[in-house]
Amino acid sequence: MPPSATPHQPLAERLRPKTLGEVIGQQQLLGEGMPLRIAFESGQPHSCILWGPPGTGKTTIARLMADAFGAQFISISAVLGGVKDIREAVEMAQVALGQDKRTIVFVDEVHRFNKSQQDAFLPHVESGLFTFIGATTENPSFEVNSALLSRAAVYVLQSLSEEDLKQIVQRALDIQAVPPMDDGARDRLIAYADGDARRLLNTLETLATAFQAVSKDTATQQKQEHITDDWLLKVLGERMRRYDKGGEQFYDTISALHKSVRGSDPDASLYWFMRMLDGGADPRYMARRLVRMASEDVGLADPRALRLALDAAEVYERLGSPEGELALAECVVYLAIAPKSNAVYKAYNEAKAFIKKDGTRPVPMHLRNAPTKLMKELEYGKGYRYAHDEAGGFAAGESYLPEGMAEPGFYRPVERGLEIKIAEKMRALRALNEKSRNQP
Repeated sequence: MPPSATPHQPLAERLRPKTLGEVIGQQQLLGEGMPLRIAFESGQPHSCILWGPPGTGKTTIARLMADAFGAQFISISAVLGGVKDIREAVEMAQVALGQDKRTIVFVDEVHRFNKSQQDAFLPHVESGLFTFIGATTENPSFEVNSALLSRAAVYVLQSLSEEDLKQIVQRALDIQAVPPMDDGARDRLIAYADGDARRLLNTLETLATAFQAVSKDTATQQKQEHITDDWLLKVLGERMRRYDKGGEQFYDTISALHKSVRGSDPDASLYWFMRMLDGGADPRYMARRLVRMASEDVGLADPRALRLALDAAEVYERLGSPEGELALAECVVYLAIAPKSNAVYKAYNEAKAFIKKDGTRPVPMHLRNAPTKLMKELEYGKGYRYAHDEAGGFAAGESYLPEGMAEPGFYRPVERGLEIKIAEKMRALRALNEKSRNQP
């Protein structure tokens, strides 16, 4: 957008994409051949729910969809609106239909509408009077009526990456909406935004206003020529404290939490967890990290850990803050005291590396599927031993790897937790295989 854009417009509006090509992030939905891109290019709008964290482009995508289909765009806030707004939207859609024009009704924070309000959309969605697009930060499975949910595709938006947010900062710099800034200040802003473009843009606007005031202050001894990291901390103060130079950088803190859990220290784990929450980290982000810790560092030493992490994430989705944060804290303590194993994590990485460098080996004939007569005649599946029919439910001596491939030994259970039992079972099965293969 050129520098001549209307100056009184909020920065978010000045930088709002006008085309799909200008959208930053969400390429898993908007990239070539991806679901939403296909929907845009089809010429046929369909009702959908855009589910994702704040500041990920839900409103922007809805507006672009209306533009793409030349449709009237009606926006309703579920926080401020009600049945009256729905009724007015229906009347406007009927007028537009009489003019052979489509209508898209966008409901922001749709989970805030109660059942009767959500039900009010159903007959009009079914009749095709308008296309319904709902935006929500909450899991639609819990917050949106099943009847409405069944009539709308659900698209999951992701928090913007660090690179995505850098692009947004650069666009703001390109239109001279914000003063120049050093790399340290930019990186701190991006960490503070935590994947939320709206938070980033609002903070940039605050900084621009403060910078302009400083530049006009004739009493200032040293003229501020660009935004520095020190000046940024001075202006934003408490809002940025978790990213000060005393070691509270966002990724340093999450690293400390992860390593405390891995080190089986529940007190330290709780300390860093609460530091993250106190600093304003999104509890949903924290929940995702806990799921990762459960699978990476606890693994099969205690498979209950992964289920507990998923349950904690679900509880938070249902209760929100602050009540749901207790479930996350419970998960943190459990993960910290659980037996640890990264055997599956290491096996996964080894298998991934092996596949990347290895050739494409054919599936052995006895393991192939044989759904047709021709395939059976070609001996697909011939010689396969059905394990359930064998002693102990185990086909001793059978091979399930491609022919000529040595046993890779990716998975090596540790002698901790449940993996003690798993290791014992694996040793017993290997012994049966050896005995069978050594028989004349």
